[in-house]
Parts: sequence; C-alpha cells; structure tokens
Amino acid sequence: MQADLVLVSLCYNNHMQENTRYAVGIDIGTTTVRCVVAHINTETGVPSIVGVGKAANSGMRKGVVANLQGPAAAIDDALGEAERMSGYQVDFATVSINGSHLLSTKTDGMIAVSAVDHEVNREDLQRLEEVATTGKVPPNREVVEVVPHGYKLDGQENIKDPLGMTGTRLEINANVVSALAPHLHNVEKAADMAKVDAHTLVPSVLASSRAVLNEQQIESGVAVVDLGGSTTGVAVFEEGDLQYVGVVPMGGVNITNDLAIGLKTDPSVAEEVKLKHASAVMRKDSSGISVKEGEDIHSFSSSDIDEIVDARLEEIFDGVQAELKRAGRAGKLPSGVVLTGGTANMKHIVEYAKERLGLAVHIGKPKGFGGVSDTVENPDYACVAGLMLIDADTSAAGGVKTGKKQRKNSSSSSKASLKKASGLLGSFLGKFKV
Repeated sequence: MQADLVLVSLCYNNHMQENTRYAVGIDIGTTTVRCVVAHINTETGVPSIVGVGKAANSGMRKGVVANLQGPAAAIDDALGEAERMSGYQVDFATVSINGSHLLSTKTDGMIAVSAVDHEVNREDLQRLEEVATTGKVPPNREVVEVVPHGYKLDGQENIKDPLGMTGTRLEINANVVSALAPHLHNVEKAADMAKVDAHTLVPSVLASSRAVLNEQQIESGVAVVDLGGSTTGVAVFEEGDLQYVGVVPMGGVNITNDLAIGLKTDPSVAEEVKLKHASAVMRKDSSGISVKEGEDIHSFSSSDIDEIVDARLEEIFDGVQAELKRAGRAGKLPSGVVLTGGTANMKHIVEYAKERLGLAVHIGKPKGFGGVSDTVENPDYACVAGLMLIDADTSAAGGVKTGKKQRKNSSSSSKASLKKASGLLGSFLGKFKV
C-alpha cells in the first residue's frame, strides 16, 4: 500500500513538472537591469508574476556593452533577487538589446517554388526570407526580426500568409530589423557570465510594444516611444505590422546630467530633483525646491529646473519626431503615441509630448498579470514585462526548453545557443491580422 502511494506521488510530481511552465525576461538597461519571472497557467496561458528583481547597472554606454563585468554583475544581482522571490532557478531567458546601431530596412525578394501544384511550406518561406535579406543587410550585422508586410504569389497581391497556397513564383515585401553582430554577442556574453542562457534577443522598444499595445492600436497606426536611461526607442505599427524601428541616443540620464551641470550639484542630487520635482511643462510661477541629502539641504529654483529639463526634452522629442518622419508617419498615427520607460513617469510628460509631436499621447503600463504584479504595472517595467511575454510565447510554441537544468559552463558556444527574435514578434502581430 505504501509503495502504491509513493508511486502515485512520483507520477503526480512528474506530471506537475511536465505541466509547469515559467517565462523569464531580463531588461539590460544602461542604468538598470530588471528581471521578471512568471509562472504560466498551462490552461489559460495567463502569466502570474512570482519574482521581480532590479539592480543598478554599469559598464554600458548608450544601450551597448562597453565593459562586460558591469552588466554581468547587474544581471546576476537582479536575477538572484527574482530567483529568491520566486523560488525558481533561472537558466533560460529572453533578453533585451538596445542602441542606435539597430536598423530598420525595407526589403523584397522572390523565389521559384518548384512545380505548378506545389504548396508553399515553411521551408519556402525561410528561403524567401534569406533571399530578401542577403545583400540587403551589411555583413557585420545580424537579422533580429523579419516582419513580412505582404506576399505576392503568381501575381496575386496583398497575401498575408501564403502557407499552403499553390503557386510557382513567390515574392515578399518586408521590414528587416538588424543589429551590429558584436553588440549582440556582447549582450549574450554578459548574460552567460551570469550563468543564464539568453536564448532570444529582442529590441527593447519592441518588447515594450508587446506589453502595452492592443489590436486596435496596431491596426490603425501607433508609435511606441520608450524613454530609457540613455536611449529613446521608437517603434511604428500600422495595418497590423511593424513598419519602422529607430533609436534616439538620448534619455533620462542626459536630463540628470544637465541638471547636475546647470544646478551645480552632484548627479545623485540631480537625479532626486528629476524624479521628485521635475516637470515636463514649464511652471508659470517660480518657487523654491529643497532636496535633503544626508545632513545637507540643497535649494533650487523651480524655474531653473524647468528651463534645463525643457531644453533636453526638446532635443529628445525632436529626435523622436525625426524618427517618425523617417517612417513617414509624423502626425499621421490615429492611435497616437504610447510612452514607456522610466522618463515616462515625469510629471506632465503627456501634455508635453502632445504639443511636440502633434498626436494623441498616453502612458503605457503593462496589465493583466496575477501574482505580485504591482511593481511590474509601471511604464519603466514595460520592456521587461514584454520580454517575459515573448518568452512565454516562445515556450508555448515549443521553441524553448522549460523547467530546470544544470548550470551550463560559461565556455559553452554562444553562437550555438543564440536564437534571434525572428518570427516571435510576427506571432504576436499575427493575432491581430485578418
């Protein structure tokens, strides 16, 4: 009888392990690394946040790795905090990449698909993507995402998904997002040093988009502006597709540095001034503002703060407007702009952005999670929440191992383990396509 109970218990535990699924996102920002661990309900697919970690980062400039030791230590600290909270050892994760080296390129290609009665299969689509990207993307870059805007089969245009259709000549128009290969590999190496396999790399602004956009916005036309520490990402969506990705090499750190110089104070004091007292819209009346640091009290004029903040925000949003112009969508997005990132928490940033961009603007906050989700439902966690959701999408599709494994050696081949985001964003967008 006792043996039977043990057998039943073992079977139950094995069943639970097979049906237990976790999703992990790690946002490697220039100033901060954030990690989110979620348990995925296998029946509903709804994620429940079970672990959150955060650590100050160093060794990065403008979103790219300048020193491997800093990001590796920050990833380890943030990951350790999330692991302790969740009780789950993280071995795989979807990780962010960033920087102005990210490039969005419109491309096309054509292949012959064998006999007349041949049905288009996935191998054909992969071959078509290779034709569309070969020679169009410089050799020192790697393709991160291929977003098909439309296919053409034997003259029939505006096909969204030709899989299973019959024809002989298949063409594609697509948007290809690429990144400099060394920057991609350095991010993976930093994660590897923290003993986590960065199996998928996703541009930060696309991860944020995954967390905050809905069907109507993506269909009608919307831009996500991710106001990060030292970069501002811009992603434009329309007709259910990603149309453009760009990065402005400025962010919240630039505002802090300007305040430190203009107010003649330490960066730590300037950061507190920015977080607690800065306003994106200039105030009509000047007042005194005090910040306490230890036993010292620093006093400043609100008009001085407003003048400094306004000058840098103007530069940042001029850069955003330039990216929207490159995308051909400046002032032409019915669903406007969704702001994410830490600087989106600044007072009156929505009113400022409306005035500068001439579009409807609102703050994007990740929602719909169970568990300890209070921390995550903020604009500065949009990227890491989106990474976690993409990780969940990937594991649901069978593309990623789940459960625990032995920690891998840091010497294991990075190229062998790396999987790009190609197709992952497409699966997300595919939910919204007719």
